Amino acid sequence: MTDVQSGPTITAPSAWVRSAVISLVAAMGGLLFGYDWIVISGAKPFFQAYFNITNPDTIGWAMSCALLGALAGATTSGYVADRWGRKKLLIASGLLFAASSLGTGWAASFGMFIFWRLAGGVAIGIASNLSPLYIAETAPAHLRGRLVAINQLTIVTGILLADVINWMIARPVAPHATAAIIAASWNGRYGWRLMFTIVTAPAILLFIAAWFIPESPRWLAARGRMTAARRALEQLRGSASNEEFASLRASSGQHTASVPLASLFSRRMMPVIVMGVVLAVLQQWCGINVIFSYAQNVFSDAGYHVNGVLFNIMITGSVNLVFTIIAMALVDRLGRRALMLMGAGGLVMTHLALGYLFYVHVHGLLVVCLVMAAIACYAMTLAPVTWVLISEIFPSEIRATAVSLAVSALWLADFILTQTYPLLEARVGASGAFWLYAGVCLAGFLYILRVVPETKGRSLEQLSDMLCYNGSRNKA
Repeated sequence: MTDVQSGPTITAPSAWVRSAVISLVAAMGGLLFGYDWIVISGAKPFFQAYFNITNPDTIGWAMSCALLGALAGATTSGYVADRWGRKKLLIASGLLFAASSLGTGWAASFGMFIFWRLAGGVAIGIASNLSPLYIAETAPAHLRGRLVAINQLTIVTGILLADVINWMIARPVAPHATAAIIAASWNGRYGWRLMFTIVTAPAILLFIAAWFIPESPRWLAARGRMTAARRALEQLRGSASNEEFASLRASSGQHTASVPLASLFSRRMMPVIVMGVVLAVLQQWCGINVIFSYAQNVFSDAGYHVNGVLFNIMITGSVNLVFTIIAMALVDRLGRRALMLMGAGGLVMTHLALGYLFYVHVHGLLVVCLVMAAIACYAMTLAPVTWVLISEIFPSEIRATAVSLAVSALWLADFILTQTYPLLEARVGASGAFWLYAGVCLAGFLYILRVVPETKGRSLEQLSDMLCYNGSRNKA
């Protein structure tokens, strides 16, 4: 199949702006995902006191229940996106984010708090699946990497925004304040509620803005709606490229409106399905999210007390953001495969070094510098590029369902990682845990080297032909 060449309508500044704005609207799901995922960590001491939660299992459920909702949202969103379209689900996710943030923030009982956290988790699962999928299907081939990476940029922006807003809203708490005192304080009555509620504004903005973006032309073509597909391309590019439209028309006959789950595991599809799931799991089991989820443990093991831990958490968020921006500049230049190899290889070295420092009880700045180096490496490579790859490697006829499967595997891997780190730390120490993550990263490096092809600059239809008919051996 002939590659889609970039014509003057694609490279014109107005088309660049149009593509960026439309991608940014879709990526607002990532901003809400990042904020809603992290905000609970700052609100925890205050809603815990307000609801008088003393059982560790109960507070653990409050902290993790959104993950269950995210898994449900990611699992079902592929089917819904295939049946009803990408645009309608983006609109629905904005509405669900707005409702769940209000419901969580102003819950009168702990039961309602959990209900709305689960609903917010569903919205997170939908956004984590749909935002990169929509961007990949609407972006020009030569811009697809950096445009999909916008989604990761908005995720880390949401994470940093949650940290900053939590810090700005919370008022100082007296040392050794009792739960009763905290519950009666401004933080206990209103502060934690505002932490959840404030994200309603961008959620409503997504809900409104999503009405004005076009439906995915590839989804429309799959439904046989070729006139609407051409009109969507004209909205995306300024005018429809004849080559791009011909490519969509040629591939539309292969698509079905609804894909049976069994078709994902056919002999033709299995190699690319396995690739997507392995890359999604690697992004989590490389160990970096342990630093975000258990920053207090990691930095405490490095010899820091509360104030130092909080400062270091802010720095990790800033490093994460800066190097995600760098990734956006590199992903369409160096390519996906090169960055993934750099990331896995770099994390092998940083994790081995971190494990050694923990093993010999070295504390302080050296550990922090290695942690920052690991986060920088991850933010520039595995974090954004994994989202790019799983949004573009699957054929159009199974893309939404397959991305849903890969994202579900990602959330399940995140759950396993989060649940097992305290056990690993207790059994083998922080040193043993990071050495184990180094081993995972080494296995990931070898898998990428052997299996994962370069995808930059190719149309989605070309990738479908290359990966599903020729397997995944072509590294060109």
